[in-house]
Parts: sequence; structure tokens; C-alpha cells
Amino acid sequence: MLIAAVFGLVVGALLGLLGAGGSILTIPALVYGVGIPLHSAIPTSLLVVALSAAAGLIARWRSNVIRWPVALVFAVASVPAAFAGTALGQLVPDRWLLVTFAGLMVTVAVRMLTSTTETGGACRTSSGTVNWRSCLPKALAAGAVVGVLTGAFGVGGGFIIVPALTMLLGLTATEAVATSLVVVTVTALAGLGAHVRAMPDLNYTITIAFAGAAMTAAAVAGRFGHRIPAPTIRRVFAYLILIVALAVAAAALFAPGTLHAR
Repeated sequence: MLIAAVFGLVVGALLGLLGAGGSILTIPALVYGVGIPLHSAIPTSLLVVALSAAAGLIARWRSNVIRWPVALVFAVASVPAAFAGTALGQLVPDRWLLVTFAGLMVTVAVRMLTSTTETGGACRTSSGTVNWRSCLPKALAAGAVVGVLTGAFGVGGGFIIVPALTMLLGLTATEAVATSLVVVTVTALAGLGAHVRAMPDLNYTITIAFAGAAMTAAAVAGRFGHRIPAPTIRRVFAYLILIVALAVAAAALFAPGTLHAR
């Protein structure tokens, strides 16, 4: 429980600070840190992600920066896609699912190191509203990708949502982070519903410890995270993701015995 709580604090703090990418460490933490099998780690991760994102969202609830129509559009695509991603992930052996997940982690890290915070995307009109007629298909496509990744890997998908909201729809960084937390919460709950058959096998003691610590850290980080330079956090976190990705890939390829068979 202590190990789970420590990892939960880290994941929750990152999710609250960044609103994107923080949940990418949940699966490695649960599988290799806490020691639970992957087929149980994914629904556990989804529960932790949903609760942590909701805690971060509550901290921003009265700030008037959540763009609800935008969140709804993403959720319309991401929720059904989460069920499809779950079915897809269950077809892949644990070993290769983790190798693929390591590749996803590298992609997230590279995006964090190379992305900018520019706003005013192509879908923003001169009056500041979103031109849905031209950009609705792109928004739905991004939401679908988020849903598939959430269902297959148990991640939140904020690392796709936030840049899509800023560079595509022209939201500010603050608006994008707050709105992404809505989509992450809803999509993670959908993914959890798709994994309902695995729920009886979850270790709820570990889950509660991990989720409770993550929610606390996310709520605190959501309130005070603006005092820490975001670019510095993102760079350090990106390099940490790269290191963990290499470790996950190496363990999956060269030490498959560390995984529990389904």
C-alpha cells in the first residue's frame, strides 16, 4: 500500500500540473512498481486516471476556463472508441502490448520536448469562436484516437487532447488543460466500463491507496501548480518518460517472466 500510495502521489501531481501525459506512468508503476498483472493494471489505471482527472477538474471548476461544448464533441467520439480500444488490446499478448506501450511513451516524451504553447489554431474565427463546420471532423478524429488509446492502454490521452485543443481549436493553454480533464474523466470511465469483467480481480486495497494519493496530489497540484514553470516540468517529465519507456521495453522483451500470464 505504501508503494502504491507513493506512485499515486507522483502520477496525481503530474496529472494536476500538466493536464496531459501525467497518467502515462500509471501502467509501468502498477506493473513493475506495485507488481500487479497487466490485465488488472489497465482497469486499475483507468479508475485512478478517472478519479485523478476529476480531482484536478474540481480544482478548476469555478475558474470559468472549461469549454464544455468542445469537451462534449471530443467525448462523443472518445467514449465508443474506448470500447473498441479495449477489444483491440485484449487481442494482443501482454508482452507486445507493453512494447507498444513503450513506443507510445516515447511518442509522448518527444511531443513534450518539441511542442510549443502557441494558440489561435486554424479552427478559430476572427470573433474567437470555433469554426465547427470545417474542424468538426478533425476534432472527432482526435477524440476517437484518445478513446482507442484509453481503452487499450489505460491512459488518459491528455497528451493528444491538449495539443489538439490549442493548435487545432485555438484554446489557450489554461482552457485546454481544464477542458482536457473533462474528456479524460469521461473517457476513462467509459474504458473502465469496457473492462467491467476484470473488476472482480482488482486488488481494491492497492487501488484505493493509489487512487486516493493520486486524487489528493492532483487536487493540490491543480491549485498551486501555476507557481512552477511549466516548461521546466515538461522537460524533466519528458526525460523521465524516456527512461521508463526504455526500461519497460527491455523488461517486456528480455524478462517476460516478470509479467503475469493472462
